[in-house]
This record gives sequence, structure tokens and C-alpha cells, in this order.
Amino acid sequence: MKIRSVLSAAVLAVATTFAATQALAQETFTLRLAETWGPNFPIFGDTTKRMAKLAEEMSDGRLRIRIDSANKHKAPFGVFDMVKAGQYDMGHSASYYWKGKVPETLFFTSMPFGMTAIEQYAWFYQGDGMELMQEVYSPHNLLSFPGGNTGVQMGGWFRKEIKSLKDLQGLKMRIPGFAGEVFAEVGVSPTNIPPGELYTALERNTIDAVEWVGPALDLRLGFQQIADYYYTGWHEPATELQFLVNQNTWNKLPADLQAILKTAMRVSAYDMLVQSQHANAEAWANIKGEHPNVQIKQFPTDVFQAMYNANKKLLKEAAAGSKQAARIIESQDAYLKKTRAYTDISTRAYLNTMAEVE
Repeated sequence: MKIRSVLSAAVLAVATTFAATQALAQETFTLRLAETWGPNFPIFGDTTKRMAKLAEEMSDGRLRIRIDSANKHKAPFGVFDMVKAGQYDMGHSASYYWKGKVPETLFFTSMPFGMTAIEQYAWFYQGDGMELMQEVYSPHNLLSFPGGNTGVQMGGWFRKEIKSLKDLQGLKMRIPGFAGEVFAEVGVSPTNIPPGELYTALERNTIDAVEWVGPALDLRLGFQQIADYYYTGWHEPATELQFLVNQNTWNKLPADLQAILKTAMRVSAYDMLVQSQHANAEAWANIKGEHPNVQIKQFPTDVFQAMYNANKKLLKEAAAGSKQAARIIESQDAYLKKTRAYTDISTRAYLNTMAEVE
């Protein structure tokens, strides 16, 4: 009788556990995501929609993600705080926007004179980039994942040609991240402005120059109607957006849905890089054909050298002021040296060869 009771209790326990597991497996989750971008914003906004669609399809409807654009939540630069506090479960933005809150976050978007997109993805997923990024975000109840890359960004739109360092003195420019700090070192007055206000700021002379992304997104905002000089990039060779996830939300998801969400974020991030390449090529052809006023320029050698020196100085200061920053900088520098050596004998060599024969 005693053995029978023990067996009955064991069977009941197993059945209860199985039922609970099955119930959890069938439970549906609806997450809310806040994005920095406005509604139907191309490429960036396409990425969040693509991620949500993938997550729902792969989970057979068990994981749904509702997206609120900046016009809904009214806080394009408040995504970090809203996801941290649990007001939203997820966010889509750019890590360097949070440098005023957590200085070490700026290293996970793109760094001046740094890695290209493929090099940086290798650092994230094959090096220790992901580990370092989670160390920065975990104290804030957040997880951060790569959220889509633009590739090399253009250096910005200028009303006047930059012929020397003198032309940068006192120039007001929208440029975020570490690049803004570098520009400040050489005389520029940098500022950060929400995407929806950039055209008006340039048109009304609130700023003298604006850096946004590249031809595809720049053309849509109409900068070519105001500024004639379009400079090549140096400051963001691999601009990576980010998906933020509230840690408590993540912990509530069963393991299979965590895996599905991670996969949906990773696939949509890569798709954004591909979409960016295609859209920029299309837009650049449009600019050349329909906007002959636009002139492609490179910054003069003395300007480049001054910015390069300023970048090295600021990195040294950042490393001295934070052990965590020092570890990230050391990791990126070491990985860049290793991966660039191969890039030089492969991609760079190929492009140089083609430039000679075309």
C-alpha cells in the first residue's frame, strides 16, 4: 500500500510537470517594441517589421511583437530608459545614443577609422564583442543584440566646401557618437537631433552641416536640395543598430522562444546590411542622374590627419578613465589589426586591381 502511494505520487508529479511544460509551450507572448525611428521609416523600420514577422512565423504565432514608432511613444532618444524600466519589452535604436548615460555603450555602434561591417560582425560573433556588450548592458537590466548594419556611412552634407581645418572652426553639425567628439576636437560644434527634425534644422540654418546615413536615406530626407557638398565617410565604417531586450521579459520566455527571437534578430540584422547596399546603389544612381549640383568630396589630408590624431587622443583618454572602456578598446584594436591584415590581401587587393583595369 505504501509503495503504491509512492508510485501514485511520482506519476502525479510527472504528469503535473508535463502538463505545466505543455502549457508553457503553448502559451503565447506579445512583446512591445519601441523604435527611435518614425512610422514606415525605410530600411531601419523595415528591419523591425522583418524581425517581428520572422519571430511570429517561426514560433507559429506564439511570439508576437507590436512595434511603436517615435510618433507613438514620443521619445526617440528615450528607448534605453523605457526598455530598462519595463515600459517596453524591446527597443530598436543605436547604442551610441546612450553615451551620456553609459559612456561605454558608444563602442558598439561604429568607431571612427574602425572596422568594416563584415569585420565588426566577426568581432561580435567570433571575437568577444557580444560578451563585452552584455557586460555593459546587463547592469541596466538589458540585453543588447546587433540590430542591422548600414555599411560605410557617408561623411555628411555641407553647405560650403571644406578646404582646410579653418573651415571647420565653429561649424555646427549634426553628428552623434564618438565621431562628434572627434569633430569637436578639431573645432566643430557637434549636436544630435532626432531624424525627423534633420531637414528642417539644415534648412533653417540651425546647423551648417548634417551627417545621417548614406544615399538611400539621405535622398529621402532631401538634403541634396539644400547642400551641394557630399563628403565620403571616415567616422562610421560599420554602423550597427541594436535590439534591446528587457532582462525580465527575456527570462519569462521559454528557451525555444528565446532561440527564435535571437534568430529573428540576427537574420533581420543581416538582411538590413544587404538592403542598405542595394538601396544605396539605387539612390546613388538617382543622385548622379537627377541632382548634378551634388559634388562628392573627400576631406583634405590635413583635416583627415587632425581627426585621426584626435581620435587616438580621445581613445587614450577613454581607456584611462574606465577599465571597462579600456578592455573594449583593446579588444577592438587587436581584432581590427588581425582581421584587416586579411581584408588588405583580399577585398582591398581585389578592388585595387579592378580600379586599375576598369
